[in-house]
Amino acid sequence: MTGLPAPRPRVALPQIAAASWEHPADRAALQAMRAVPGFDDVVRKVVGLLGGERGIRLLFQGNAVRCSPKQFPRAHQLLIEICATFDWPKAPELYVSQTPVFNAGAYGVDDPFIVLHSAALELLDDEELRVLIAHELGHVISGHALYHTIAAILFNVSLAALPMLAGLALLPIKLAVLEWSRKSELSADRAGQLGGQNVIASQQLFMKMAGGYKKALDSGQMDLNEFMAQAHEYANTHEGMDILYKVLNTLGLSHPMCTIRAAEIQGWLASGEYDRILRGEYTRRGQDAKDRPLGDDFSAAKNYYSDAGREVMGHVQDAAKRAAQAAKDAFTKARAGA
Repeated sequence: MTGLPAPRPRVALPQIAAASWEHPADRAALQAMRAVPGFDDVVRKVVGLLGGERGIRLLFQGNAVRCSPKQFPRAHQLLIEICATFDWPKAPELYVSQTPVFNAGAYGVDDPFIVLHSAALELLDDEELRVLIAHELGHVISGHALYHTIAAILFNVSLAALPMLAGLALLPIKLAVLEWSRKSELSADRAGQLGGQNVIASQQLFMKMAGGYKKALDSGQMDLNEFMAQAHEYANTHEGMDILYKVLNTLGLSHPMCTIRAAEIQGWLASGEYDRILRGEYTRRGQDAKDRPLGDDFSAAKNYYSDAGREVMGHVQDAAKRAAQAAKDAFTKARAGA
């Protein structure tokens, strides 16, 4: 697949609330993170040490270029259009940082801003870049920026560099923040799809993040169908110790695996929720969002983790049974041969 079809006119989503797209695992992980002893103290101390909103902004923007009609006008115009799609009243400041590693982020406290790495602008076409900026605006609308700032700082703090007791005390907080950070990306991925409204662009974004270069698609070096088959394979691999390895490989990451994100978006599209939102069936900011029962969020999150836990345990038990049966068969054959 070498190019994107002409996009259909995007559907405006007046007064859409973040609750309309937020992943239940995001809400569950957020509550779990806030419940970790000492978490609030860590947040206050980090924000205080950095000098509050102004200090955080200076920390992240010291070596970046602020987008405007004259500075990176393509990215600036996409942000304005995405804000219109979400009916978001104030476009956050958008910066481009000279960074060769693909990434982007939303940071701040009361007045969040978005940072794009220069590698993202070099790698993505306009439709993919629209998805990425919509993803980051989704973080802003959901109120993720403060905790992402904390996550970015904790992620870059080596526990080994801290005194032993301080490192041990921070470890559960760091793991909880990283777990929430990964789940918050699943919410923002849905926002990216809603802002771009181009399924192929969303999936190509994940593929390029996983491993791509500027002309890989046009030169036939990458194929989206192959990548989606790989995503399906990874999501459905449950042999032996694979599940444990997946957990261990993910613990220290701030983002989920790219193939998992592609599979999650595919599942969300298949659920029909995305189409219902485009039809106007969504929670609106203001009274609708206030009236949304908090118990519904907790119930959805509980069900998500319960279902996921049962699935994981089921696969572990199946793997154990197969291993036990294989050992029994081998023992029987050994005895028969003797």
